[in-house]
Amino acid sequence: MDKIRADASQRFPEIIELNVGGQVYVTRHSTLLSVPNSLLWTMFSQKKPAELTTDSKGRYFLDRDGFLFRYILDYLRDQTLVLPDYFKEKASLLREAEYFQLQELAKRLRLAVSKENSISEEVCQSDPEEAALAGMSISSTGPRSPSLDARKIGYITIGYRGSYTIGRDIQQDAKFRRVARITVCGKTSLAKEVFGETLNESRDPDRPPERYTSRYYLKYNFLEQAFDRLAEVGFHMVACSSTGTCAYASNDPSEDKIWTSYTEYVFSRE
Repeated sequence: MDKIRADASQRFPEIIELNVGGQVYVTRHSTLLSVPNSLLWTMFSQKKPAELTTDSKGRYFLDRDGFLFRYILDYLRDQTLVLPDYFKEKASLLREAEYFQLQELAKRLRLAVSKENSISEEVCQSDPEEAALAGMSISSTGPRSPSLDARKIGYITIGYRGSYTIGRDIQQDAKFRRVARITVCGKTSLAKEVFGETLNESRDPDRPPERYTSRYYLKYNFLEQAFDRLAEVGFHMVACSSTGTCAYASNDPSEDKIWTSYTEYVFSRE
């Protein structure tokens, strides 16, 4: 009996839970072994479960890009590469494919990256303004072209949700709770231009630049910080709308009241 238990502890279960850079994935053991001699094949066929790093919940941990791993896992399932339109992370995905030792996937991505680079060079040489509109980086020591700035007009809506409690009608005892999130709604390209690296796109990662989204949010919780950034790039507030609700923390009316509010601020740049 002890020998059977020892053998079982050295085998991987059919369903594997992975923690890749904080993102949780669940897949079959056979999927991880689908490409021989890859890194995952080596980890889950040549090693024992106890030899692999796990997180606090027992999931096998990989310190890699959790967002891009979804494409690695999709490739392992049927050895095909399907990427969304306007996918801008091919170079990063190539790096992940090389890390996981997926030679065929890396080969396909190298061709795609090489093709994109050659197209970019042609556009840069033929029309620098067109390249800038396509989101390419072109170094320049002079001021930005007014014609380019004029094209980037539009609206951005900032959503702000917060809640607080008031202890038994005593105003001095008001306890504010942390704002859950500051959301950003508007055209994808405009939101990225304004907020840059402070914009969290994890809830809507494949949104094309000329489409609209209501699922982005900011990586900080200071509403004034968002306002300052919008003012710096020429936006002005044109509308504001707010709603509020009140509820008790329990069924006992003598308990603290919980007030929740949601406000939207509409900004425009003309």
